[in-house]
Amino acid sequence: MQQRTIKNTHASIQQGVAKADGTLSISAQTLTFEPFNHERGLGPYTIERAKIVKVEKCTGTGGGILPITYSAIRVILDDNHSYEFILANSELWLETLSN
Repeated sequence: MQQRTIKNTHASIQQGVAKADGTLSISAQTLTFEPFNHERGLGPYTIERAKIVKVEKCTGTGGGILPITYSAIRVILDDNHSYEFILANSELWLETLSN
């Protein structure tokens, strides 16, 4: 059964110095990142919303150290694993994921 998408956008996932562009989407049960290039090894990821314990604003960085944007969010799971996404309208995504 396919879930109804509540919201989607182009986004970049960032893990240290590694970054991949793709599509971030949210449904009632999941947060999904689908990379444009699967060869980089950064996704696809499907995160159950029930496992998300915290969503916070963060800084997107270049080379893993230089701040390049403040339009980013960090999604923290119940196992302390986290994902960072650089995206437009980060405040709106923060609000949506916090509900």
